[in-house]
Amino acid sequence: MEKKKLLEVKNLVTTFKTDDGEVRAVNDISFTLYRGETIGIVGESGSGKSVTSLSIMRLIPNPPGRIESGEILYYTDDGDVIDITKLEDKDLRRIRGNEISMIFQEPMTSLNPVYTCGDQVAEAIILHQNKTKKEAEDLTLKLFEQVKLPDPSRILSSYPHQLSGGQKQRVMIAMAMSCKPGILIADEPTTALDVTVQKTILNLMNDLKREIEASIIFITHDLGVIAEIADRVIVMYKGKIVEEGTILSIFENPQHPYTKGLLACRPPLTKRLKVLPTIKDFMRKDENGKLIEIESDLTKAIERVVVTEEETKLRRKELEAAPKLLEVKDLKVWFPNKLDFFGNPKGYVKAVDNVSFKMKEGETLGLVGESGCGKTTLGKTILRLNPAYDGEIIYKGRNILDLSKSDLKELRKEMQIIFQDPYSSLNPRMTVGDAIMEPMSVHGIYNNPKERKDKVYELLDKVNLNPEQFNRYPHEFSGGQRQRICIARALALNPSFIICDESVSALDVSVQAQVLNLLIKLREEFKFSYIFISHDLSVVKFISDRIVVMNKGEIEEIGYADDIYNNPTKEYTKGLISAIPKGELEDIRRKMSQVS
Repeated sequence: MEKKKLLEVKNLVTTFKTDDGEVRAVNDISFTLYRGETIGIVGESGSGKSVTSLSIMRLIPNPPGRIESGEILYYTDDGDVIDITKLEDKDLRRIRGNEISMIFQEPMTSLNPVYTCGDQVAEAIILHQNKTKKEAEDLTLKLFEQVKLPDPSRILSSYPHQLSGGQKQRVMIAMAMSCKPGILIADEPTTALDVTVQKTILNLMNDLKREIEASIIFITHDLGVIAEIADRVIVMYKGKIVEEGTILSIFENPQHPYTKGLLACRPPLTKRLKVLPTIKDFMRKDENGKLIEIESDLTKAIERVVVTEEETKLRRKELEAAPKLLEVKDLKVWFPNKLDFFGNPKGYVKAVDNVSFKMKEGETLGLVGESGCGKTTLGKTILRLNPAYDGEIIYKGRNILDLSKSDLKELRKEMQIIFQDPYSSLNPRMTVGDAIMEPMSVHGIYNNPKERKDKVYELLDKVNLNPEQFNRYPHEFSGGQRQRICIARALALNPSFIICDESVSALDVSVQAQVLNLLIKLREEFKFSYIFISHDLSVVKFISDRIVVMNKGEIEEIGYADDIYNNPTKEYTKGLISAIPKGELEDIRRKMSQVS
């Protein structure tokens, strides 16, 4: 049976004017989307994938951007062919939202904070389907039930800030689906979500695709997610399509070195690696800007860095012999949620409840669980950034909950934290050099500003940045570079213990691999101990010696990373593991055989 075209992009060029001249964000790309098909567009930040989706929707801000040339052809049910690039605004409004809908990456900024979720979805229905307010409200309620929102009638009158990230994303999906569009564009809709919520969203999109017979363009930087949802894959690099093929062909036999690099960057679940291969291991540019392939065999590149069984045993023996660094005993972090007339608590939210564990010097302890499980609260309480309700936190033999302010300030030199969002944890008015030097000045480390500046140069070099970047501001760096600046700042006081709180969750897989490799290198060089907090079990398994699984403020289970993954004892842990987008070749082959 011949496939019917639904959308055809021909020689699309989208440009942006910048201070350095015109940039071709999308550079002469062509592809076809067929009815009932899901295409995955994958690539790093800056590859042009989001600009492609915005071009299809005609949402490129002008100025500074514009569609310079090319065609975006939409094939209607009546057999007409409409070039979206040539539509007038009034005609475009009939297509946008009605025929082609979009789910954006960040639902909090996509939803209006001053309107209820119900009103926002009903507005789209009233606008495109000519329904009364009551009819639109009834349809919205049905949509909320379809996207499996808990208590749909409550969410109808709830504001965005009253919902979790996964719930807000489902409201966005309901809005996008409200007019039963032929094409649904999903731009990184699961990037910041827990693996369990992510799996729910992916299953939901597949179900709704079948129900309304829509085609999907799914944009992400994660090939593991693409393997779960797409039929075909388009790989973009610097505005161009470098490879295109079926899911099986891309995973089984990638041709372009960039695709091989993207596949290798993902922490594998079936093997333990010393370091993650990165895109730089597969390709570089010569002096003329031409791409040169360095490594052609993906399997060999991964096998070279596999940890042997003997190395695993040796590492475990080292940790067993190492002195104890930290012991958390019966820790409770409770927050009052109701007060009586006199201001006394009537009830508590038990964010962390009766948690106990130990860690050794030089160990990396992974802390994993869904949003709201208490892992970040636990991390901050260990550093005395949150008050403890009860229990003990014993660090190098001292209960830090009993320390005075002066003793705590002294201890801060040894205990540091790297936060999830590097941009909001750096002062935009302070150069990165000054930001790294500031803690040294506060704690009186080194004799004078020159010595401190020399140390900053050394730290910038240590995290693979140039000393010449000392006087630049945070906005002049990429997300991965900013995270490395935060790592350099954490190292400025020569700490022995660092908490990494979701410090790679918002990064591209390639940048994530570089940061994880850097953390491993620094651990080996300086004998750091890490608590690595994340909702991504594949990342935690790669970097951690042992894993603590948290659920609703309590520890579900604790053990060596490989043991937890291979033989989980609790149903909750099994659920987390089953929700990880695997992207393994055997899984893809199995999926393809089921479809055929």
